[in-house]
Amino acid sequence: MLSKTYQTGDWKGEKHVPYIKAPETVTAGENFEVTVHIGEEIGHPNTLEHYIAWMKLYFQPEGSNYPVEVGTFTFAAHGEYDVFCEPQITAVMQAKKSGTLYAASYCNIHGLWENKQELTVK
Repeated sequence: MLSKTYQTGDWKGEKHVPYIKAPETVTAGENFEVTVHIGEEIGHPNTLEHYIAWMKLYFQPEGSNYPVEVGTFTFAAHGEYDVFCEPQITAVMQAKKSGTLYAASYCNIHGLWENKQELTVK
């Protein structure tokens, strides 16, 4: 199963775990920002040999069987002509129910990584 290949850990000590920065509580139907970054405390390399290829952001409302994919973000510049992408994204979204934000990322050497954060909607 693919789910068994996802790794996780404390983003403060592991440079591959997506760090989700979002409010803990938001107002129903109002926009809020979610930022996902790889290597918040320990920088992740971004070279032709070792890089984050993509990140995905999902939201699963309470009571839902499945998450909604908020966005997929692909990083294509890994040093060609000295152009690099920083593995960080910001999405603006809204929700009407509380739930869980999930972030997933893929490192070309160390595989799949995930993290989650609860979100309360009032």
